[in-house]
Amino acid sequence: MWQKFLENLFDFEREETSGEIALYRLFELVVVYWTIEYAWRWGPYLERLGDVVLPLGIAEYVDITFMFTSPAGVINAVGMTLLMAVGFLRLWRPAYLVALLLFHLHYVARFSQGEISHGSNFVGMAVLAIAVGTVLFKERRLVRRTALGLCYFFFGLGYTTAAWCKLIGTGPNWPDGRHLWMWIQERTVDTFSNTGVVDYNWLQELAVRYHLIATAILTFGLLTEFFAFLFWFKRFRAYIGTLLFGMHFGIWAVMKLTFSANTYLLFILAYRWEALFEAGLSRLNEAQRERVRRLRLWMA
Repeated sequence: MWQKFLENLFDFEREETSGEIALYRLFELVVVYWTIEYAWRWGPYLERLGDVVLPLGIAEYVDITFMFTSPAGVINAVGMTLLMAVGFLRLWRPAYLVALLLFHLHYVARFSQGEISHGSNFVGMAVLAIAVGTVLFKERRLVRRTALGLCYFFFGLGYTTAAWCKLIGTGPNWPDGRHLWMWIQERTVDTFSNTGVVDYNWLQELAVRYHLIATAILTFGLLTEFFAFLFWFKRFRAYIGTLLFGMHFGIWAVMKLTFSANTYLLFILAYRWEALFEAGLSRLNEAQRERVRRLRLWMA
């Protein structure tokens, strides 16, 4: 049973296809993009901060206020950008690991004010997975399988534990529609302060008008998160990934909250895009296949 579980996540023994290599490089490129995006979104912002309200990670042991009183945030962003590029181009094996350390410093500085970010946690987890694979193995096939397998595991675990946290913190009445009413009202404060008008969309109207619909929306989200551990298994991955997309769409439609990094990574990991890539490669002529073979050697 344990062997079957590991096979669903890593599948080290199976031969690797060109489609799988292309999919991994796409996944890696998206991780690089979001890491650099967060680096530059947060870097210049850090100089606006003053005190550490909520110490996270390394900030519990080290004074990180130097990130607020100097251009350290921008310098850190430059370092993250260069290291992610070096890692993607395969120029230095520890590049992703060092980039992860800088990412952590960036994260604890940015969210030292009493809040945390969901999307950047997913991106950080993906960088960690790639870094672990790169440091542990020299064979690129094993690096790819390790990175993707760790992402499958921790993404599924992350959503499932989110459901458990809701139940532990609030109890079985968490999906009560009245909670959604309260959260919608809280979000309208932001809308009103920006536009001076509170304008509900059709789904918000239904949720506010009917307690049963509001409860159903929250119940769907809770059950989807609760069963997200099914992401660990190949046969269920596409189904639970689709449900997670539906949940994020519901959060956007009802709460106007977007989790862009989560959904991009889920979109790549949930479906068998490698089969689509492989089908496209099978239609190429001999000269095109040779060019793809050379490209594969570069991508690997």
